[in-house]
Amino acid sequence: MYKSASLLTEGMKYPVRPCSLKVPKMGFEHIFRAYDIRGTWGKELDSGRCLDIGAGLASFLIEELGFSKVAIGQDVRTTSRSFHGAVVSALLSSGLDVLDAGTCAFGVAMFAGLKGGADASVYITASHLGPEWNGLKAYFGDGVGFPEEHIAAIGRRVMEGRTVSAGWEEQGSYRMVEALDSYITFWKDRYGKQVVGRGLSVGVDPGGGAMCLSASKVLGAIGAGVMSVNGEVDPFFRKRPSEPRPKELGALKGLVMDNGLSFGVAFDGDGDRAVVVDDTGRFLSTDRLGTLIARSLVLEKGGGTVLANVESSMALEDVLIPLGARVKRIKVGHTFLTLEAKLERAIFGVERSGHLIVPEHVLFDDAIVAPLELLRMLSATGRPLHELVDSVPEHPSASIAVDCPDDTKFAVVARLAERFKDSFERVNTQDGVRVDMDDGWALIRCSNTSPVIRLTVEARSDGSLDRIKREFQGLLDEEMGTMGL
Repeated sequence: MYKSASLLTEGMKYPVRPCSLKVPKMGFEHIFRAYDIRGTWGKELDSGRCLDIGAGLASFLIEELGFSKVAIGQDVRTTSRSFHGAVVSALLSSGLDVLDAGTCAFGVAMFAGLKGGADASVYITASHLGPEWNGLKAYFGDGVGFPEEHIAAIGRRVMEGRTVSAGWEEQGSYRMVEALDSYITFWKDRYGKQVVGRGLSVGVDPGGGAMCLSASKVLGAIGAGVMSVNGEVDPFFRKRPSEPRPKELGALKGLVMDNGLSFGVAFDGDGDRAVVVDDTGRFLSTDRLGTLIARSLVLEKGGGTVLANVESSMALEDVLIPLGARVKRIKVGHTFLTLEAKLERAIFGVERSGHLIVPEHVLFDDAIVAPLELLRMLSATGRPLHELVDSVPEHPSASIAVDCPDDTKFAVVARLAERFKDSFERVNTQDGVRVDMDDGWALIRCSNTSPVIRLTVEARSDGSLDRIKREFQGLLDEEMGTMGL
């Protein structure tokens, strides 16, 4: 469906025309990140720059990918309508056809593109960041996220002012699409027969974000009882931050406990990540939630491939391999998760940051699958969630952020990787360097968004955790010292 990076410049269909937009000043290019485009309004972003981004995106889609139809949606932020309008204008004026899902959750926009036959789907959001932020995510029409190379190529086009301009007779077509009803029906068809009539109930906290528009409707449609907090759209996120951290979710925990609900779920601002609280008020780590869902799917299917990034818990191997599953470690980033899921025909994928996918339904990381899978699991077992959670191990872990300049952090990790290959037996260098030992593992990798090197450690005991953390923090400090940092 799409070309490899080595072929992107071959077979261009349209000539490059002179740029009619103002080229942004230097200092703007850093918003083109590994997985998306993201910046603060009034600093890196304004309506003019959003038009530039749309024009660069359009020229990339046309000239390098040969695409003709794009779906688009937006979250509830105050600036999303301006950003959305600028991108739509740029797409149409470049000759691309647009399917507009309007203001909706991330999953609804991606679903609109998937069912509408779009070549690509984009969504205006800054996800879990504060209300002053905004940005853009880009996916292929089948739900696979754009890789880092594509985001970088779009950024170069924006910085260089490279656009495509269609004549009046070649302007793209525009169509508003109402995707919510068909989206709800889709999930009802997938999960409804397994859940309806089971007496299960869910507490929902959309946090004022885009999931206010769809989450409770989906869960109610499949037969769950639903109660909500922070369920009114609030583009300022005044009742809780867009990032659903457990310390900010006291209202959800209270809702679950006070009403005897089966569990609660909170979503981030756009709806691609979820945090779950069980029926006893205990918040579940993504590692534990992911292992729980993966085990259920492996048992149902008699095996299969489960994807997990290099930061995820070794509990996945502990639980799944004895059941006949294969666990494949991948690089950090939802784009790698979605692409590998397609290539590997995986039955499940999890990122420690909170992204989950069940590819038999959709490839994109729609957070609605977390409560849907839990409802399916509770219906099938007839057991309360806390009992299922207790049957999944959780190992002690720690993460340390070490400041390191962007221009040297990758060199530090590369040097450590070479050292570790000579010192340890099991070394994984696909994303930073991870060392696996019998009693735990350590991962040293660079942040993709800040001048930081992260050390993540997990072990089978607190004592082993302390020992591994001290050892690898010492090795990191030593290497940075030899480089004068």
